[in-house]
Formats: sequence, structure tokens, C-alpha cells
Amino acid sequence: MKIQAYYLLFLSSFLLNSCFNDNDDLNLSNDVEAEELDANGLPIVLFDVQLPTTLNPKEYTIDILEWDIPSNRTNATKTTANLQAAIDWAHNEGFTKVNLPAGNYLVGEDVNSIYQGGIEIYSNTEFVFSADAILEIDTNDKWNYCVLRLNGDNITVRNGIIKGDRDTHVYAPRSNDAATSHDEGHGICVWDNNQVLIENMEIRDVTGDGSLVLDSNDVTFINNNIYNNRRQGISIVGGLRIKITDNEIHHINGTSPQFGIDIEGPGRVDEDILIQNNYFHHNTGGDIVNATGENVFILDNIMEQGDENTYVDGPIVSWHKTHNIIARNTITMSTGSVNGRLGYIQYSSGGDKGHNRVTYIHENVCNSCGMYMYDSSDADVRRNQFLGYFMAFSDFDNLVLIDNLVTYSVEYPSLRYCWSYRFKNVTGVASGNLLGESLQDLPLSETSPYTMQCVIDGW
Repeated sequence: MKIQAYYLLFLSSFLLNSCFNDNDDLNLSNDVEAEELDANGLPIVLFDVQLPTTLNPKEYTIDILEWDIPSNRTNATKTTANLQAAIDWAHNEGFTKVNLPAGNYLVGEDVNSIYQGGIEIYSNTEFVFSADAILEIDTNDKWNYCVLRLNGDNITVRNGIIKGDRDTHVYAPRSNDAATSHDEGHGICVWDNNQVLIENMEIRDVTGDGSLVLDSNDVTFINNNIYNNRRQGISIVGGLRIKITDNEIHHINGTSPQFGIDIEGPGRVDEDILIQNNYFHHNTGGDIVNATGENVFILDNIMEQGDENTYVDGPIVSWHKTHNIIARNTITMSTGSVNGRLGYIQYSSGGDKGHNRVTYIHENVCNSCGMYMYDSSDADVRRNQFLGYFMAFSDFDNLVLIDNLVTYSVEYPSLRYCWSYRFKNVTGVASGNLLGESLQDLPLSETSPYTMQCVIDGW
């Protein structure tokens, strides 16, 4: 009942202040790039992720008897060779839809000292798993593998199970440095591809990422269940126009970074990425980390830490030189992370922020958690609820802070005013912000950096 009362006051404050707030007037910096905004003041998703198209539909169901393909999780060498031969034949014959019958197909080819090969799918192919069809990598000792590798453009993969070997993998020391992390074993490898759809797949138990997107364009993940992978759920290492919607990504654990989604392609282009309506939970590192991405929309997701899970970094993490629109997410933390109970944290390397775009943080609900941004500039933070923690900004220019709600922590009652809205060397504007039931006077200035006295006093 108490939270409901806070929420009603929060809405009343928003409605009152929205009559006086104009988005154009609050675009503080002349250097900030103008964006097309919707009625709520958020940037509009202007990019369109292209789906694969079907050309001359022609369907083939692989005849496992004719091709002598084991389907009972035996003889990986024979299964790999014969299944690949059937796929190659179908491609050469012009079949654009290839169906894999029910069965457990154990695959694996010794390609070289660090790479174990799986199955390859070619351009202009829809590869469909029948019910109860599983593609599984055989136990190996390689640093890198792809259970399914996409070789070309215009490819769809749907309706099946891809399984790694994490429980039986041999973590042999690497010859050059004796390292044993073996973190490049992937379920689906999307490498240098265009127009790819991964739909309704279960991808689990790999030694690295459920899927690695590398230097690819127009890639869509929809309605997949990705879990129990050691490094990430999905890694984007060079991606343009990526859409990740309606997936469940959970229980990522084993070797760093251990995030649900990691956008991290140094020296590559990671741009126009939509992450929406996904359910993240029990991910050890965190749920979404953006280290290199521009124009990244993180919208309408549910993120839950889980009672028995301890985050390393936290639910949403962005680095200094990225551009993010973070809106309408529901984040719940239980035990916190090395950063405390921060549902969103922007890390910074200092100096110029690296782009001239505003970071938008709108209408998120953070249960038992807060947010912190530092050593950067240009953020538009509106209509969020941070229930039981704080909002903090340090060495930050051009902050717009409008109609947010922060409540006291029941668990930590000593965290009062200074730990609810906390500022150190911050310029900007603020209005309509609530602390519990009380409207707060947060004296930000567009010209004079503001620091709270309690911060100066060191508490």
C-alpha cells in the first residue's frame, strides 16, 4: 500500500510538471545532436532490421536412412560427415527449406588444434528442426567451436535445440600461454552474415556464447531460450541493425563477462541495436552490457537477479563512449553486486565522452536498486522509480532530471537525503523529483557545478 501511495504522488507530480516542461528547452548543450523524439520525449527507432526472404520456395526433409545419419547421439564423426553431405546436396539442388527430423545428432569435426567444427548452413536457406531434434557438439578439448555455423546470407534457423559440451568439455591448457578458459565455444556462429533470423531455439550448455554475432548486419533473435552458457547469452562483436526481442536469457555463468547480452566490438561498428521485451534472470555478470554500441535501445525488458544469484557488475552497464536509450524496463535486485544495488551504472574512462548524443533513461522501475553515472555529460532522466536505493551523479554536465521517484530503503533506514539524490560537480536542471512523499528542491544549475554539502563532508 505504501508503494502505491508513492506511485500516485509520482504520477501527480509528473502531470503537474509536464505542463511546464518542454523537451526542446531542456536540450542543454549546443553540441548535442538533435534527435527525432516521440510524444514522451524518447528517440524513435528509425532503423529497420531486414529479415531473410524466401526465394523460389523448395522444401526437403533430410532422409536419415538414405544418408546413413546416426540420430541416437552416437558416432559424431559419421554424423557430422553424412549430415553435412545431405545439407550440401540440398543446397546444390536449390532447396531453400531444409527440415531436420527428430533425433539427437552428435556432431564434431577436428579442424585444427583450437577449433572443433560442427554443421554449416548456407545462403538462402531456412533450416528447421522438427520436434525433438537436437544438435549437440561432441566432447572436445578445443578453445573454439560452432555447433552450427552460418555460411552466407539470407538464413533462418528455427524450432530446435542446440547443446554444447560444457559438462564434459576437456579444458586443456593452451600451448602458447597455458590458459584454460576455453570461452569461444558457441551454439550458433553468425560470422560475416547478412539477413539472419534465429527463432524459437533453445541454446544451452556451451563453453562460450549461446550465439556470437561477428561483423554481421540485419540479425534478428526472437523467442529463443538461451541459458547455462559459460560466457554470454549473445555476444555482439561488430553488428549493424540487430534486433533481440521476446527471448528468455538466463543462468549465464562460468567465465567472464557472464552477461545475458554483451555489445563489445572494439575497432568494429556496433550500431542500431534493439533489445526489447526480453526476460533476463540469474545471469552472473549482469543482464546487458554495452561497451561499444551506438544507438542502442534497451526497452521493456524484465531483469531479475534471483535470490541465490550474486551479480558481478549489475543488470544494465554501459561504458563511456556508447549511446543508449533505456526505457520502461523493470529491474529487481536482491543481493546487489560489487557496485552495490545499482540497476544501471555508466562506467567512465574519463575525458571526452566520445559522442554528441544524449543518454535517455525514462520510465524504468528499479526494485531495491538505483543508478549512477559519472565523469560524462548529457543525460535525460525522467519518470523513473528507484525504490529503496538512490540516484547518483558525479562530475557530470548537462543533466536533465525530471519527475523521478526515489524511496527510502526499508533494509537500510540510515540511507536518507544524501543517499537518495546524490550530486558531486553536476550541472543541469531538475524539477518534479520526489523522495518518498516529498517533492525535492534539487538546486542544479546549468552554469555552476553543484555538490551536496554532505558529499563535501564525506558521508
